[in-house]
Amino acid sequence: MATNALPHLDSSLQIPTSFLSGTSGGSVADFSGFQVIRRNGSLSAFDESKISNAITKAFIAVEGTTATGSRRIHDAVRELTTQIVVALSRRADKARALHIEDIQDQVELALMRSGEHKVARAYVLYRAERAEQRRVRAQVVIQSVPALKVRLASGETVPLDEVRLQREVEMACHGLDGVSADAVMSEVRRNLYDGILEHEVGLAQTMSARSLVEQEPNYAFVSARLLINILRDEALGFVLPEAVTPMRQSVTIDYATYFPAYIRKAILLDILDKELGLFDLSRVAAALDASRDGNFQFLGLQTLYDRYFLHEGGVRFELPQAFFMRVAMGLAIREIDREAKAIEFYQLLSSFDFMCSTPTLFNCGTLRPQLSSCFLTTIEDDLAGIFKAVKDNALLSKYAGGLGNDWSSVRGLGSHIKGTNGQSQGLVPFLKVANDTAIAVNQGGKRKGAVCGYLETWHIDIEEFLDLRKNTGDDRRRTHDMNTANWVPDLFMQRVEEDGTWTLFSPDEVPDLHDLYGRAFAERYAHYETKAARGEVRVMRTVKAVELWRKMLTMIFETGHPWITFKDPCNLRSPQQHAGVVHSSNLCTEITLNTSAQEIAVCNLGSINLANHMTEGGLDRARLRRTVRTAMRMLDNVIDINFYTVPEARASNLRHRPVGLGIMGYQDALYQQRIPFASSEAVRFADESMECISYEAISASVDLAEERGRYASFDGSLWSKGILPIDSVKLLQEHRDHTMTMTQTSTLDWGALRVRVQKSGMRNSNTLAIAPTATISNICGVTQSIEPTYQNLFVKSNMSGDFTVVNASLVNDLKGLGLWDEVMISDLKYFDGSLGSIDRVPEELKRLYATSFEVEATWLIQAAACRQKWIDQAQSLNLYIDQPSGRKLDALYREAWHAGLKTTYYLRSRSATHVEKSTVKRTDGKLNAVAVTTAPAGVVCDMSDPTCEACQ
Repeated sequence: MATNALPHLDSSLQIPTSFLSGTSGGSVADFSGFQVIRRNGSLSAFDESKISNAITKAFIAVEGTTATGSRRIHDAVRELTTQIVVALSRRADKARALHIEDIQDQVELALMRSGEHKVARAYVLYRAERAEQRRVRAQVVIQSVPALKVRLASGETVPLDEVRLQREVEMACHGLDGVSADAVMSEVRRNLYDGILEHEVGLAQTMSARSLVEQEPNYAFVSARLLINILRDEALGFVLPEAVTPMRQSVTIDYATYFPAYIRKAILLDILDKELGLFDLSRVAAALDASRDGNFQFLGLQTLYDRYFLHEGGVRFELPQAFFMRVAMGLAIREIDREAKAIEFYQLLSSFDFMCSTPTLFNCGTLRPQLSSCFLTTIEDDLAGIFKAVKDNALLSKYAGGLGNDWSSVRGLGSHIKGTNGQSQGLVPFLKVANDTAIAVNQGGKRKGAVCGYLETWHIDIEEFLDLRKNTGDDRRRTHDMNTANWVPDLFMQRVEEDGTWTLFSPDEVPDLHDLYGRAFAERYAHYETKAARGEVRVMRTVKAVELWRKMLTMIFETGHPWITFKDPCNLRSPQQHAGVVHSSNLCTEITLNTSAQEIAVCNLGSINLANHMTEGGLDRARLRRTVRTAMRMLDNVIDINFYTVPEARASNLRHRPVGLGIMGYQDALYQQRIPFASSEAVRFADESMECISYEAISASVDLAEERGRYASFDGSLWSKGILPIDSVKLLQEHRDHTMTMTQTSTLDWGALRVRVQKSGMRNSNTLAIAPTATISNICGVTQSIEPTYQNLFVKSNMSGDFTVVNASLVNDLKGLGLWDEVMISDLKYFDGSLGSIDRVPEELKRLYATSFEVEATWLIQAAACRQKWIDQAQSLNLYIDQPSGRKLDALYREAWHAGLKTTYYLRSRSATHVEKSTVKRTDGKLNAVAVTTAPAGVVCDMSDPTCEACQ
């Protein structure tokens, strides 16, 4: 259908009164006195009947005048009008009026939600044409528009300085391809109104640029640069109020003047450690590179502003490069030449080559520098132990720690309590308390408390544990806010494959199973089964292993939990098996450290931006080596600087000194090499890149051991025996009856490194772990962790709001082919960010830019298996499956086990995904492109759930 067939929604079109009568069904919100800003800046009263009229005209444009006689259309118009008015009422702010296009955005969104895709698609193209016509006309008539007034905080009004607005937009667009200052200014002008508040002017600039991101990804940089102007005024007005006006005229921030004053101000406010004031502030301030402020995209900078920058009374007074230097100084505070090391650390962070985890960024240099990411605990089987664990959870969560709790020691339902001669209520009531504690202690108000409970598959309460996240049943036996994970021994998987039976026990009657793994576990488990058969075990139940496995898979599909993690690979390949047992993983399933009643495992995380370490010839190994060496030093420093809230965590961390270096931007690195994710080339790159990182991380830990000494429990470890992660694959294979698909091929000189490890020792018991990086990848503007691209065009929702995400690499390729236009944008929205159904896109690009649900999950597992052989801990591995079935899930998780993986993370299935199509023509950041929400089944995380980003 030609786009000009759609009539102007403001034009006169005769519609029978009988058709419109009652369409709104009665107003659902009081809009009396509320006004609408028209495109010429004038105001008119809100009238919901105009919405009904507009929707009706849209149907007539597509279906012809016979639509007015359709009862279906009549009912649809009435229902859609009600939905739109409800949506508008939620946004209504009586201090401001709604813009006419805000209302039209809701019309378009409602049409798409209701399935009227033809009408909505034509509407998208129509509005684009009309916008272009208005832009052209605006160039002619702009001189005749009366000057607008700006209302200052004092109440005084002054003329709007449009010359300054234009200059700031032009500076923000400078050096970026594909952006237009005129296009931004056109959007800015339509969002200005007479009497606009002073602080809203900068916001209008920023959000106007942001609204163009779907057309050109580089507008994400423009909007970030405009946001910098707002941040500068706010920060300088607090730290150096006398310098705001002269500094405001500069293109860049004068960090040399601002930084020492900022440090002194933060110390005076008791926010930063006084030790930072003893640095040579002039020396470190001279190293700050203001030009790197221009490297932020809007999502990253807004996230830093909302959640990371230091503030007082709601005023953010920390600017981006000061933030990175503050973190760097905090990490260098015990170095000998601490200024030199702070500058070295700053260079790594501000270049986005490496990023520390969220707790480190939150708290570094502060009075309570809790910098560690993950804490793993084992709960003892008595009330004192249980409630001490709950208290520990609260203290650890307070300063942004993510928690993994091992509950396998706690006796099950119906077991005997000797002290009262009664029966236990089992795990669930205590898990409910842990769940509620995570809600109550919400990580210092910065993000939700996050905890994951682990349980071994032989526990008598396992079936109730599987049901914890269900939305039905007794709510007193549900934990809706706590993650859960299965801790699965190899023996159970063998019984599943043999179609055998499986016996459930209460741990008070089989106390040693908790600490056994491999063949020792299998032998002891068989011993207890024999005892149970003789009636010598009080609390037990025998089930079919396959039936329990099916319930596990059913629950992970229906609720997303419990995750599937494997006990034996985590222990048999652990470098620290001489010093204890790995009883669980952490919140995000990448940490595999020993825990006990005496030791709370702690891990300190950070991630390499792999995309920044690529050249035309592939991996830049020299740059990667420099990054890894510095990053490992930063992570090792965390251990000594860290503020520990519980003594068991301090003792464990200082004794073993584990760190978890990971990666992000893996998908971006594949794009740079033109390698599709679903390919053997991608699997080879996963192998090559992780081998290089593993080699350099181990080597860097040896260097630190030579400088600072080996970690205390080194003797007896696999390291001390010359058994590196690649060698420990054999140890796992020796306990498996099947041949694992994990290979042991290598390309680097591992023999020489083994000699160095045994001679000099290691500074850190563990070196590598791949975390989700859900937030720090946003800061760096790259794809998270080892994930495939979620969608090529969608809206990411997190605690900072909703953000349009467009695959810039794809846009560049489509531009080169002359295919990037309004129709392509509309098609990407319609097809949920996928190229697969867009005929004019070449097959080569469809393969390269296949989204997560278009990539067969087996490719993710193959790549993960290649990485796992180099990693001494684990990786947060999300699995995606299109149109899931029991057979597919069974095959998928068995493949993960056969491959020798230690853990898996979320299962995401497209059948449970609901996609809202919309426009991006908003300025409040609440309605952009394609917004992804999730139904309870299968998909439980949309790449931005705060509980998923607790590690990073």
